[in-house]
Formats: sequence, structure tokens, C-alpha cells
Amino acid sequence: MSLPAPLLQLALDVLDLPSALRSLSRAAGEVDVIECGTILILGEGLRAVREVRALYPDKTVLADVRIAEAGGLIASHCFEAGADWVSCVAGASLTTIRQVVAAAAEFDGQVQVETNDDLYSLDRARAWRDAGVEHAIVKRSRDREAAGTLEWTTADLDRVTELAELGFTVSVTGGFTAADLPGFAGLPVGVVIVGREITSSHDPGHSAAAMRAAIAKAWER
Repeated sequence: MSLPAPLLQLALDVLDLPSALRSLSRAAGEVDVIECGTILILGEGLRAVREVRALYPDKTVLADVRIAEAGGLIASHCFEAGADWVSCVAGASLTTIRQVVAAAAEFDGQVQVETNDDLYSLDRARAWRDAGVEHAIVKRSRDREAAGTLEWTTADLDRVTELAELGFTVSVTGGFTAADLPGFAGLPVGVVIVGREITSSHDPGHSAAAMRAAIAKAWER
């Protein structure tokens, strides 16, 4: 039995809101989740989340704030601004994670944790799930790209399955292009996160449509 195709998430990891909205206005019809990226929120604050929410009330909006401490406070601000999902770093304490989950419950939101090669363990992931975290991200980081590690490893693919078996919705991200999709075909990926492949395109709408079609093709096998 084939698995359903993943959702497509657009990562707006750009420096300013006008640039973000320019790409988003052309690609929004092809994406399921809109991510206000860390870089964008650092530059524009939660105004970015408010603007995106106001313009796209029917889309899922992620505030990728990568919470490490002060979980309840930061998460509440994000949800009040209109986010549906918020993110935490793998190094956040379980106490912080629980604070974020509690804030999410107040706003009918959801929580994701970005796994990290140095901090990941099955026991740690199980504790996140037991705390109420719904989403986990398997990431090929910018640091790995900068170091020339451009391939998705067997460990990355195994982690997708391992996390899904724990009950997480698993997202994959990290310089993602259509060429990466065949390696994940048939795996229990819930969300494919794409940023520069769409936002740096001269035609973001066409690039987003092409990525959506490539995802559908990869998971129809």
C-alpha cells in the first residue's frame, strides 16, 4: 500500500518581508504550509507571522523560532501572532518542550522539534513524543552543506522511519530540490520543506508547481 504524498512547505528564509511576500504571492497556491523562517523573524519580528496570517488565513503557518528556553512565553507570542505551528531546537530541555506543548494546547497549535546529529537519540525522541510533540524535522543543515556534505545519508533515511514509527509527522529539509525526492520515495515523510529552490527562482509559482508535481510522482510508486 502506497503512502500519501507529503505536504509541501515553503520556507521563507529571506531577510525582509517584502522579499518574502513577493515570492509567496506567486507560490502560495501550490503550497500547504507557509514557514516564516528564523532569518525572516529575526529581521521583521512577529510582524512577519501576522502579515502572512492576514494574507493567507486558510494556510498552515509555522513560526520557525527554534525555541531553546522560555518556551511558554515565546510560543504564546507566536501563537497569538497567528502561527499554527512553532519549532524547538533539539537541545531544548524537556521542561522547555513541555512548556511549549502546554502553550500550543491553549491555542490549538502544534509543536515540532528539529533533530540534530549531535543531540539525537531514540530515547530523546521518545521523550519528545511522550511530552506531546507532534512533528519532528530531519534536516541537512546549512552547516553540513557548507562543509560539502550534500548527500542524504542512510542514517537520515533511517531516522525518518524511526520517527514516524514513534508517531511523529516527519518533515525533511535542507537545500531540498526535486533531485532529492527519489531517495525518500516510499518513506513516511509528512512534509517536504523547500526554500531557496522556490524563493530564488525567477518564477516561484512555476517552481512550486514543479516541486508539487515531483512529490506526487515520487510517492505514486
